Amino acid sequence: MKSHPVQPNPMLKYVSLVTLTLQNAILGLSMRYARTRPGDMFLSSSAVLMSEFTKLITCLAIVWKEEGSFNRAVSAVHNTVIRQPVDTLKVCVPSLLYIIQNNLLYVSASHLDAATYQVTYQLKILTTAMFAVTMMRRKLLSTQWISLVTLVCGVILVQLANTDPPKVASDASKVITDSSKIAPGGHEQNRVIGFSAALCACLISGFAGIYFEKILKGSDISVWMRNVQLSSLSLPLGLCACFLSDYETVMTKGLFFGYDGFIWYLVVLQAGGGLLVAMVVKYADNILKGFATSLAIIVSCIASIYIFDFNLTFQFSIGAGLVIMSIFLYSYVPPNPNQQSKV
Repeated sequence: MKSHPVQPNPMLKYVSLVTLTLQNAILGLSMRYARTRPGDMFLSSSAVLMSEFTKLITCLAIVWKEEGSFNRAVSAVHNTVIRQPVDTLKVCVPSLLYIIQNNLLYVSASHLDAATYQVTYQLKILTTAMFAVTMMRRKLLSTQWISLVTLVCGVILVQLANTDPPKVASDASKVITDSSKIAPGGHEQNRVIGFSAALCACLISGFAGIYFEKILKGSDISVWMRNVQLSSLSLPLGLCACFLSDYETVMTKGLFFGYDGFIWYLVVLQAGGGLLVAMVVKYADNILKGFATSLAIIVSCIASIYIFDFNLTFQFSIGAGLVIMSIFLYSYVPPNPNQQSKV
């Protein structure tokens, strides 16, 4: 008798859809709010460092549970991280890149509204595909190439959308143009800087993701242990980033300057988001992930209207629609007529 594969619980698909949607939407909205609200501005480099620390503790706890005892978990971490220095050093590359990427995302969230940030960051699909073709020698379908062109056109439309009219500053001789505005919290924002930071983050995300995939496929080390390696190396790199970018503030006001309950929530959200997706993604196919990303864009747009007084224009709507369409088109795999003829 042939054994039939166990079908996953259909309810898990819906849980995955809701989880992926909320993770994609809430993180962008929370980062935007944290960077534009009134009060002392926290150090983004410190938040990235604390997220890596939280991720390390979480992964160590999962490894402990998988190994069954504390001593076995310590031995497994020692054998994987310490006794394989060459393998651990390979993870230095994505560790450094993820630290830079996360800091760039905070810069982007400081200068772009949540909806524009959410749409623009989908360019990571383009960069991931680009590095998959060049590094993994993968071949893209014609529909995927069309989707990438559609994605770029959509992001361009969103960036060119006149979401806010020019504002006049208190000094009548100064005009705050579309590329340079004042955020709700009184902090100056520049859309050029925001887009540049998002674009660099997308490039880093694409390269680091494919590089990390090659590492995972080239060994039998679990995803959680790989994340232990990543976070272990990211902590010293993140600490260096703190001192390089915010040395005076750290020395005079402390590493946790500007922190409150919301910032700690953001730290946990950023750390747990990726790990949470890693746990549920096995229940979600590409179409479901496309739905989640598309719903996240829609949720971000609606929430931005009510929370950040975002002005939804027709051009922005068209651009966001093209991005959503490109996500579905990239995930779609047409049926193979050769296989159908054999049935």
